[in-house]
Amino acid sequence: MNNPTKTTATTTFMPNASQASLETMSVQALANLGEGQIAYVRAISSDELSRLFPQAPAIQPGLDLFALLGADGTPILVTDNRNAAIANAWENDLTPVSVH
Repeated sequence: MNNPTKTTATTTFMPNASQASLETMSVQALANLGEGQIAYVRAISSDELSRLFPQAPAIQPGLDLFALLGADGTPILVTDNRNAAIANAWENDLTPVSVH
C-alpha cells in the first residue's frame, strides 16, 4: 500500500512535494502549539491522579475522573464530571478538545 503522506511528531513528509514545501516543527514548537488557546479533556482513573497532579490528596483507587490539561500537557484541574472540565476550559477562554 502506498501512503502519499507520512506524518511524525516533528516532520511532515510528502513525497510528491518539492523540497521547498517540506515543513518541519521542533518538538518544543509542537508542545507550544495552542498554548493559551486549547485545553485537553482526558479521561483518567484515580490511580493516575498522583502522576498528573502530585499535589492532589490520595483518593479511592479505581474512580473515573477527567483531567483538563493545557496544550503543553500542564495539568489545570481534575474533576469527576466531564462537563465540569469543559465548562472550566470555556470559563478560562480555552477551547476544549478531547484526548482518547
